[in-house]
Amino acid sequence: MKIAVIDLGTNTFHLLIVENKQTLYRESIPAKIGKGGISQGIISEEGILRALNVLKHFKQVIEAQHIDPAQIFAIGTSAIRNAANKEEFIQRVNTETGLQIQVISGDKEAELIYYGVREAVQITEPSMIVDIGGGSVEFIICSDNKVFWKQSFEIGGQRLMDKFMKNDPISMRSVQQMDDFFREKLLPLANACHQYAPKTLIGSSGSFDTLVDMFFMREKGEFPPVEQVSFEYPLPEFYRAYDELIFKNHAERMAVPGMIELRVDMIVVAVCLIKYLIQTFEISHVRVSAYALKEGILAKIMSDNSL
Repeated sequence: MKIAVIDLGTNTFHLLIVENKQTLYRESIPAKIGKGGISQGIISEEGILRALNVLKHFKQVIEAQHIDPAQIFAIGTSAIRNAANKEEFIQRVNTETGLQIQVISGDKEAELIYYGVREAVQITEPSMIVDIGGGSVEFIICSDNKVFWKQSFEIGGQRLMDKFMKNDPISMRSVQQMDDFFREKLLPLANACHQYAPKTLIGSSGSFDTLVDMFFMREKGEFPPVEQVSFEYPLPEFYRAYDELIFKNHAERMAVPGMIELRVDMIVVAVCLIKYLIQTFEISHVRVSAYALKEGILAKIMSDNSL
């Protein structure tokens, strides 16, 4: 049986088609539905049109694969669940593409990300999974077979850019203000870390993928193998990347080997968050999972045929 999973992220829409645990098709396309509206709590008309263009393409791919409509799972996250025009967006997508979007809570998103990361990474000690999306950031403190604590915070990359990235390169004052913001907003995380003391951070997908790409390009002159889904990421490499990204402007960051247009700006606020987490919670080990929400959705569906 073929299953299609569509992850409608704030920046990127992902399509994953699988049959009997074999990946038949995988594609990610920027839709940027958070751009120009997320801080006002809406999806802009331009964002809706970008979304429809991507989803019409995905629908063509799905139809060519002859997938039962009951086995198509289109999942909406932060930008959609918090939009005042959420119902209008969902209806327009349904009318123009036939896709029915299921919007999940931040708590459910965190749970599914855990399932996805666990498919890629062997979690051998209490760890903090971090998934930095455009709209929200999910934190999961866990072992290989148990979630100790999880929470989703609406402090994703697009929101942080709108709030703090007033200059390019970003000002040191803005970085300090971001640290203060994290200290205030992430108090529940601080309490959970005090209780469970994770020393390993597992970054899932997104900006972490780009950091790994930069690392491989610098060390080996090539991108990581497409089949590799779990990475060790040295702390000294993170600090080197942080210093490189934080002081460069858009064009200079774009020239960094491994950088992609989609992440060239958002990665600045992402590395500010990662640095805050590493330093505040005394993280000693960083790993990266290429799997995240969409793989978690698939794992959950295949285990009990439901979300």
